[in-house]
Amino acid sequence: MSPAPRTLFVLVDGLGLGASDPAVNPVHRGDCPILESLLAHHSVPVDAGMDLPGLPQSATGQTALMTGVNAAQAMGRHVEGFPGPALRDIVRAHNLYDQLAALGFRSTFANAYYTTDATEVRTRKIQSVTTVAALKAFGAVRDLNDLLAGRAVYQDLTRASLRERGYDGPLVTPEQSAADLLALAMDYDFTLFEYFQTDRMGHKGTPEDVRRVLALFDAFLAGAVRFGERSGCLFVMTSDHGNIEDSGSRQHSINPVPLVAIGQGADIVQARVRSITDITPALVALYRGNG
Repeated sequence: MSPAPRTLFVLVDGLGLGASDPAVNPVHRGDCPILESLLAHHSVPVDAGMDLPGLPQSATGQTALMTGVNAAQAMGRHVEGFPGPALRDIVRAHNLYDQLAALGFRSTFANAYYTTDATEVRTRKIQSVTTVAALKAFGAVRDLNDLLAGRAVYQDLTRASLRERGYDGPLVTPEQSAADLLALAMDYDFTLFEYFQTDRMGHKGTPEDVRRVLALFDAFLAGAVRFGERSGCLFVMTSDHGNIEDSGSRQHSINPVPLVAIGQGADIVQARVRSITDITPALVALYRGNG
């Protein structure tokens, strides 16, 4: 039996498997060749609907991804935006980090928050699913000091959006963000990074915004995916729902989402996953050794 891999998990908000027509799907307009190749050759389709009518949404979708619980069924509907008390309780009780910790594995959330007091994030009224999970599992999140030390990655991949918030530190390239993420991931058994500019631009971005974000993410992916080529490592990428792949709508889509997996255990994980609710159980089973 092979030892459990080190895993780098990239959660991309709002990326579905859409039409191959570039007139409809910005992913196929030539701005993100790495992403196109991954979707074509290294992904399987995964249902994001959780057997409930309506458009999949972030709060319930990410809760399902991070816990294995059918959050939409638990709530009786798809819940958009950020999780309320009931979904937060599900995340705290069943999050993937704690499930892996129970098996003896060390995890981390790689995203940096623009604060010098990482515990301050606990007091924020609005918290994402990934924030709730990290606070429950680790007690804090990565802060500006971690970012400046290259021990965290900001969600925009360049830090440029921090300028309007008063940040006067160095900017970085997406390639450097990928390198920082890979170095961090080698220190843990499981590392999660969330990218959500895809969903933001799918909702409100201009065509130029969409192309810019996809190109930035592709430059980042070119480095990040190499994690799966390292011995004993696994690269995983998936999404909570579709959005940016359909330029004809500003809403989420009902398209399946991709599950990209490269490296040790990739075929095992992909064989087990048909719904976003299967992702956490598949990873836990892989680490337990009965994948």
